[in-house]
Amino acid sequence: MKIEQIYTGCLAQGAYYITSDGEAAIIDPLRETQPYLDRLERDNVKLKYIFETHFHADFVSGHVDLSKETGAPIVYGPNAACEFDCISAKDGQEFKIGKVTIKVLHTPGHTMESTTFLLVDENGKDHAIFSGDTLFIGDVGRPDLAQKAAGMTQDQLAGILFHSLRDKIMTLADDVIVYPAHGAGSACGKNMSKETVSTIGNQKATNYALRANMTEAEFIQEVTDGLLPPPAYFSMNVAMNKGGYESFETVLHNGMKAINVKEFEAVAEETGALILDTRSAADFHKGFIPQSINIGINGDFAPWVGTLIADVKQPIILVTTVGMEEETVTRLSRVGFDTIIGHLEGGFEAWQKAGFEVDTVNRITAEQFANEVNIETDKIIDIRKETEYAAEHIEDAYSKPLAYINDWVKDINPNEHFYLHCAGGYRSMIAASILQARGFRNFSEVEGGFGAISKTNLPKSDFVCQSKTLNA
Repeated sequence: MKIEQIYTGCLAQGAYYITSDGEAAIIDPLRETQPYLDRLERDNVKLKYIFETHFHADFVSGHVDLSKETGAPIVYGPNAACEFDCISAKDGQEFKIGKVTIKVLHTPGHTMESTTFLLVDENGKDHAIFSGDTLFIGDVGRPDLAQKAAGMTQDQLAGILFHSLRDKIMTLADDVIVYPAHGAGSACGKNMSKETVSTIGNQKATNYALRANMTEAEFIQEVTDGLLPPPAYFSMNVAMNKGGYESFETVLHNGMKAINVKEFEAVAEETGALILDTRSAADFHKGFIPQSINIGINGDFAPWVGTLIADVKQPIILVTTVGMEEETVTRLSRVGFDTIIGHLEGGFEAWQKAGFEVDTVNRITAEQFANEVNIETDKIIDIRKETEYAAEHIEDAYSKPLAYINDWVKDINPNEHFYLHCAGGYRSMIAASILQARGFRNFSEVEGGFGAISKTNLPKSDFVCQSKTLNA
């Protein structure tokens, strides 16, 4: 028996590849199937089952394509209403893979079809669980995503999750290994650890939601407290995972279409495409195609695309570092952005050499910022998360998280200058590109963000203060 965790940092997502005696199973695969097909060929094994812990909201799974290419059936837990051929397994149902057994433990609460798969080894011993979004390392799945589909409140779903955890998971032996679907950085929970593997015993001892003396009412209160609104693309990804989707190969083929500089503007206008520039903030601010939005590939790329663009059907035309086109299309497809028209042939350098119009962002160093800013009179917008701001921030800075830019941008006075920063410069350049695409040019973006600013002598606060409004 072999278990391989295939972890994708950009999505903080774990897929699992299990082999035993010439047969294999894959749990919660990502959109692109070739890596799994390569593993199957390398190990000379037959894929027997594709297991899905639930209908994922934060990424598009590769289950449909993988099933078509291998003939392996797709297995969900109870209550799974697929719009394609799948097995909606019964609670307790068992599936053989070589000499090992996968047992279905129906664990609703995150969603009503949420299922934990228990791996029983060749000796009949409970070895590991693949807990999906039911149990994370340090946290449990948020109970607010499936309210509409379930016809329940988040408190009702949280109550169901409480019993799933205590009746199905906490009864397992302490040495059973826990393999979750996500780690730190995922929007599917709020307190996930950076660790991606644990044990039942360790989680009983350290996970706040598995506290032995916790009442159901306490669980509901603690699990639902502080939940941020889910990204808008989540519901669209659920629909794709339930109903099927365009073949990844088709999406990749379209996205790899090279569009030369002479045709680029016309294609963008005719299709209504958003120009997405995935270069680094350091490169983008020096020059970019006007109206481009910058979300760098070397960061939390896919989640930010999903959060800020939201509509997965939005046509997109890419500007990437030359050689990064395929990687960019692949990452976009993982969160359901399939309408990729193509990419700029030769990248931004080709555009620049052709003499077309170029825009820039006013980026200043932290030292320059410290020397010129007047804390008492100048506006400083901190676009980090509320928790980052609460931990420490520049005195009198406004807390305006990037995730909510579409809400707070309307409050900006276009005639009043302000400073913009995040933690390190990645998110603030995203915000800068959005602001400039909407006609705002009255700001300075701070290179290095709060990490660099904290090294200056500017006054900082380490306590939570009430966020001001931009018009205050």
